[in-house]
Amino acid sequence: MVYILTLKNMKPKILLRSASIIMLLHCMGHTMGHLKWKQPTDPVQREVVKQMTTHPSPFMGAIHTVGEYYDGYGFATTLALLLIAAILWIASAVDTKNLAMVRKILVVMTVILFAWGVDELIFFFPFAAAFSLLSMLLCVFAILNLKKVSQ
Repeated sequence: MVYILTLKNMKPKILLRSASIIMLLHCMGHTMGHLKWKQPTDPVQREVVKQMTTHPSPFMGAIHTVGEYYDGYGFATTLALLLIAAILWIASAVDTKNLAMVRKILVVMTVILFAWGVDELIFFFPFAAAFSLLSMLLCVFAILNLKKVSQ
């Protein structure tokens, strides 16, 4: 309870930079984990990886394995997480002249981070979701605190 009261009084800059750093850590963890997906210790998983990486097939004019598509999605996620971290960092340098625009960006970012966190809870694991949902919560408090700055 005390922590939430503290968040209500923190400057938006600190909240958003914290959210940005959390998403950067999320990005690093995701990337390190993704780079190791082809090295499972479980024999059944090894067979699945083998099947994913050895049978190319055409799709929309390109010929790739399912594993190559999986790699592409993983690297695209790395870039998206970096983008989120960068936007949060840039938004943290809020100027009183741009409060309305930053608030709009943060509302969209909050919704996306919530959806991202729910997706991670459903399809991945709670540790990953915690990063996204914590950043989302920090964005919520930053939005609330931006209203105080504008008054």
